[in-house]
Amino acid sequence: MFSIEHEFDSTVVTLVDEGTAPLGEDVVIHMFEDCVTIEQYDARTDRMQKITLSNTQVQDLAAALDLPEGVYMLKREPS
Repeated sequence: MFSIEHEFDSTVVTLVDEGTAPLGEDVVIHMFEDCVTIEQYDARTDRMQKITLSNTQVQDLAAALDLPEGVYMLKREPS
């Protein structure tokens, strides 16, 4: 299950693990104009862990989801 919410400066997607136990903590993705952050609660440290991806990294990740094992470089249009 997942939810999508539109906020003032970002879109927030929350991914909920609905499989069998052990379940993972919810993953919260904040999509801003210039980056994407991914957060997940870590019970071992009792803290939210957060990573930030540039838009280029997000594009590479999206492409990688549909490719076989290997090393790739996406052709990008000049900006």
